[in-house]
Amino acid sequence: MQYFIGVIGMDEDISEEVRKIAEETGKEIAKRKAILVCGGRGGVMEAAAKGAKENGGMTIGILPGKSRAEANPYIDIAIPTGIGRARNLIVVNCSDVVIAISGGPGTLSEIGLALAEGKNVIAIRTSGGVAALLAGKTIRNRPIIVAETPKEAVEKAFELLEKSI
Repeated sequence: MQYFIGVIGMDEDISEEVRKIAEETGKEIAKRKAILVCGGRGGVMEAAAKGAKENGGMTIGILPGKSRAEANPYIDIAIPTGIGRARNLIVVNCSDVVIAISGGPGTLSEIGLALAEGKNVIAIRTSGGVAALLAGKTIRNRPIIVAETPKEAVEKAFELLEKSI
């Protein structure tokens, strides 16, 4: 079965450490032959897509604007929505499971939407931001699963997905 794994995080400038975590997450997703879904722009999304593409993976970017030109260069399928941040719900619903890396208010909204939609969320605690803030917390009986490394996050994603078959 083909899995779609969402990667969420800031689209702004990110630290080198967060960039490495995002790239490694994309790499691990590609190694497992899953499709990476993200918001398609810069920051965490670009780094994760780069990691996936450099390892033979497929990437989908759900863009907030109306132009495919918004997409970072590592996106295979760019989907312009024209609905701004409301596209976060599409990112979540296109994903079978969501991995949060660092992040700010936009990532926080995606985590909330994922939980509301019944999606599992894995937060890489060591990446900082809202991922670290919420890792291990439970919101309305929905746990945010903790991972320390990108490899652990992707392994946990696959464990969850394979249990749901």
